[in-house]
Amino acid sequence: MSQKEHRLNLDNMLYQMSPGKLQDLTLEKGMGKEASSGALAVNTGEFTGRSPMDRFIVKDEITQDEIWWGNINIPFEPEKFDKLHQKVLAYLDGKELFVRDCYACADPNYRMNIRVINEYPWSNMFVYNMFIRPSDEELQNFEPEWKVINAPGFMADAKVDGTRQHNFAILDFSKKIALIGGTGYTGEIKKGIFSALNFVLPVFRNTLPMHCSANVGKEGDTAIFFGLSGTGKTTLSADPYRKLIGDDEHGWNNENAIFNFEGGCYAKVINLSSENEPEIFGAIKKGALLENVVMDETGEVDFSDTSITQNTRVSYPLYHIDNVQRPSMGQNPKNIFFLTADAFGVLPPISKLTPSQAAYHFISGYTAKVAGTEAGVVEPIPSFSACFGAPFMPLHPARYAEMLSLKMQEAGVNVWLVNTGWTGGSYGIGTRMKLKYTKAMIHAALNGDLGLYSYDTYHIHSVFGVAQPRECPGVPTSVLSPRATWNNDDAYYKTAFKLTNAFRENFKKFEAFSSEEIRRGGPQRYAF
Repeated sequence: MSQKEHRLNLDNMLYQMSPGKLQDLTLEKGMGKEASSGALAVNTGEFTGRSPMDRFIVKDEITQDEIWWGNINIPFEPEKFDKLHQKVLAYLDGKELFVRDCYACADPNYRMNIRVINEYPWSNMFVYNMFIRPSDEELQNFEPEWKVINAPGFMADAKVDGTRQHNFAILDFSKKIALIGGTGYTGEIKKGIFSALNFVLPVFRNTLPMHCSANVGKEGDTAIFFGLSGTGKTTLSADPYRKLIGDDEHGWNNENAIFNFEGGCYAKVINLSSENEPEIFGAIKKGALLENVVMDETGEVDFSDTSITQNTRVSYPLYHIDNVQRPSMGQNPKNIFFLTADAFGVLPPISKLTPSQAAYHFISGYTAKVAGTEAGVVEPIPSFSACFGAPFMPLHPARYAEMLSLKMQEAGVNVWLVNTGWTGGSYGIGTRMKLKYTKAMIHAALNGDLGLYSYDTYHIHSVFGVAQPRECPGVPTSVLSPRATWNNDDAYYKTAFKLTNAFRENFKKFEAFSSEEIRRGGPQRYAF
């Protein structure tokens, strides 16, 4: 590092510390506890998840005509950023800081070098886990392209600093800085850099960034899984029969390859068990970082306890899983899965999509909120996040959808819509789809066991127009038809039409940017 990094006193900077030492320091400072598994457990404080309304992008010559400005990508004045940046540096100056050089993107042709400055040791442990770790040789001449300054203890003055409240996460593409303050939630660190990549890769490298997990089979067949938090991306990609490429963020380049952005996994651990998710459960050991979980006095974690948050998490380096792809890359995918946790219980558990349906559902990015996840939510609420990751997508969703559609056509990929949500009725009446059935359907799709499309093998859903298989190995035939699981046709169709209307209402803001073919990919029947 230079002798004066961001005008901070280097005497107090601890560089490239091992995760073991960072864990020890966290325990010594009383900032965490050790679980019986050996993992470090911390509480992230006021914020146990991202704060989308406090995420900003500096509006300047680089971004003003490219960013899809709105309530997802909120503009921030360059002058305000400069002043806030200096205030954060003044706050950090003289403190013991933890500095790590790392990089994103497993493909060396797309690599982004990153320097992260953390106020807390456990935040730096998260950085070690989640980004790609350079070798000692690579560190010799390491030059950071982007810098992340992470100051959870700094509270902004909204009236003076231009923020909404005391916490903030701001990207400056001219200075190549991610400035984060007022929140200890570590996810803001990785999502800041990945939001930057979601701008840089398509604009400057003609490469598609994707909020998805990915794995590869023994024959080299790659599969990718799109889905919002809680839909099963991490769980379904951690497959003992396939090697994991990554669990959250990937690029699809022009050389017909998929590459991981990350060096680790950041998994939700709500209701985690060794029986249902053995790979993730086994990765929770010394070096893993648990967030906002509840433990007893012996260090045993109660993964069913959501008294702190439903968004309980663990980060761990990829090498905590034996069955991983090295390097974290794969060939063009043969299968793409769109995962949705449909709390209305009306979507088929698996269905095959046409190219126009694939583009429509990608732009829509549907899942559902269930009762209890947010204050005031007493029944299922449709939730749409464009490209299955709108909070991290700086460009208009249509730009990502166009890139994906072109790549899908060139690769001849199969696209599937998988409902990991409810069956037999909506949330509160029906039950969550059994994980063993979802895994069986995924494996059947990957192995070609769902057959070629024909009237005998598939049924066209009368409301959503998607093709649902009539049979699937390992899954009762009755489960494959959502209507049949309800035993009440009137209630089923009333709920299904309610959801289709929500799809159409959400898609109105994209119609002007979408072709007639894409618009026809949505549900065509109207209900009044």
